[in-house]
Amino acid sequence: MSTPDHPARLSPDSLASECDFRATRRSGPGGQNRNKVETAVILTHRPTGLSAEASERRTQGENRAAALFRLRLRLALEVRRPAAAGGPEPYAPTDLWSRRCRGGRISINPAHDDFPALLSEALDILAENAWDPRRAAQVLGSTASQLVKLLKDEPRALALANDRRRELGLHALQ
Repeated sequence: MSTPDHPARLSPDSLASECDFRATRRSGPGGQNRNKVETAVILTHRPTGLSAEASERRTQGENRAAALFRLRLRLALEVRRPAAAGGPEPYAPTDLWSRRCRGGRISINPAHDDFPALLSEALDILAENAWDPRRAAQVLGSTASQLVKLLKDEPRALALANDRRRELGLHALQ
């Protein structure tokens, strides 16, 4: 029996179908249009209750896309899923991970749509390997330094890993 996909790995459209959408007005730059039109977007993921919002863009569509990306990042940080299916097969990195990790190097821009999915996979494997980047990197086919670099691309991910490591009596990752 396989485990369901991590919600951060869902496509933006699939994730949006699991969310409640609310448009509202926000103060700030943007001229008169800002105060007359509800361009700010708040998304709440029904299965987890996590939410994200965006209001810095001029259109509701742009704010929706930004809020979805922020929600995917938040899901990557706050939701842990077992990486192994629980069967006799060892864990195999996802196709996305395999495409983005070549020769041990992880190639991704933190602003790219694939970033939350990769981050969620890395954090899930780290959690299953007692937050040890060497063991997790070995499972993922990467290097420990590349895995830590991926965490540094999202400072909240590095803080999360370091908090968990401190709880286990381990030193912080630099």
